Amino acid sequence: MSEDAHAEASVELLLDVLDLDESSARTTEDIFTGRSHAMPSGRIYGGQVLAQSLIAAERTMPPERAVHSMHGYFLRPGDASQGLTIAVDRIHDGRSFSTRRSQAYQNGVPIFSMIASFQDESPGVEHAVPMPSGMPAPEDVAPDEDVVAGVHPLSMRMLRDRPADVRHVEGPIYLTVEGERRPHQAVWMRIRSQMPDDERLHRAALAYLSDMTIQESILRAHGVAWGLTGLKVASLDHAMWWHRSARADEWLLYVQESPNARGGRGLASGRIYARDGALVASVAQEIMIRVPEGDAGR
Repeated sequence: MSEDAHAEASVELLLDVLDLDESSARTTEDIFTGRSHAMPSGRIYGGQVLAQSLIAAERTMPPERAVHSMHGYFLRPGDASQGLTIAVDRIHDGRSFSTRRSQAYQNGVPIFSMIASFQDESPGVEHAVPMPSGMPAPEDVAPDEDVVAGVHPLSMRMLRDRPADVRHVEGPIYLTVEGERRPHQAVWMRIRSQMPDDERLHRAALAYLSDMTIQESILRAHGVAWGLTGLKVASLDHAMWWHRSARADEWLLYVQESPNARGGRGLASGRIYARDGALVASVAQEIMIRVPEGDAGR
């Protein structure tokens, strides 16, 4: 299979995962069902359930009312070999804003819970923190899979099969952490091939991408690579704010930093910019992190 064909196939799989089925079952909530895509770990990728929960909530909204924020908690690990059910509670509909709660279930128990707010487009004051200067173009940064090629077969397969093209400006930290240990990094990313012209789909794809690499500013600060034996990392919560429209299949710069780590938890924040410098979204996530004794700070 050619590289282009492989990219298109991975994105088709993502679009299939985001194409939820609406159940005929009814309670006080709207019920949707979805599929999972395979992961080497066997656990559902957090960005997948984020995006699916958002899509489910969007399905209960009029087209002109777009998501502007979400706050979610990862409650249990999800099984990537199974599908999931998403229940949407229509909490509130006002003149300009609406609120929805989405809960994703497997085997009858919730694995993710999210509240999202939606708003009609409105005029108002506007400013944005500018994109950092001096960043290399994405074409000048090697794809992650090229950097780790021939080093670790499982990592290589996982990176090639994912629907995202991700390029670390400072170099990926899958096996080692090169250079200075600093609690920040920058990553170019995009969905690998063209997606349909559906703004809701692009917002969901952006949520999918937002969970990718956000934890790494915490690890990079301590010289900890993903491949460290005995490392345990789990996402606890995830918050996201959409500021401006953007296509997820065009290059985006994800600037990330970690303001704090303590008590087995680390906090990371990120800003996502379109290539023209527009601030598209802001993200925050707290993780559980357990590093084998004696390995942190080496």
